[in-house]
Amino acid sequence: MTAPLIHHVTLTVTDVARSAEWYQRLLGPAASVERQGPSWERLRMQWPSGLVIGVTRHDTTGDGAFDCTAVGLDHLGLGCSSADEVRAWKDRLEELDMDHGLLEEVAYGWAVTARDPDGIAIEFFCPASA
Repeated sequence: MTAPLIHHVTLTVTDVARSAEWYQRLLGPAASVERQGPSWERLRMQWPSGLVIGVTRHDTTGDGAFDCTAVGLDHLGLGCSSADEVRAWKDRLEELDMDHGLLEEVAYGWAVTARDPDGIAIEFFCPASA
């Protein structure tokens, strides 16, 4: 049996509408479905590529920024097919005036990282083997 691919990721955010707007501004329009439970609201976004990201606010969600040093998610890595594609995402972040880190070239690949409105790191990454 092989390990399955990740189907989707759902992130806890402080403002569903603000986060959904940020992700769709960066990644383009997505088909969206709203859901609500007794103590939460969620917007599930799916892009034509198959990428699915949900953003959820719980009644108990705090208002502090994301902390990658707490147990849980450190960052979300989005796969790119080449170093040029990583560079193109860096250019897109600059075009949208979104803060981002430096274009990194390390022994195992290339990456550029931005942070969503709650401080969750979104990394565009291409492995060196690509």
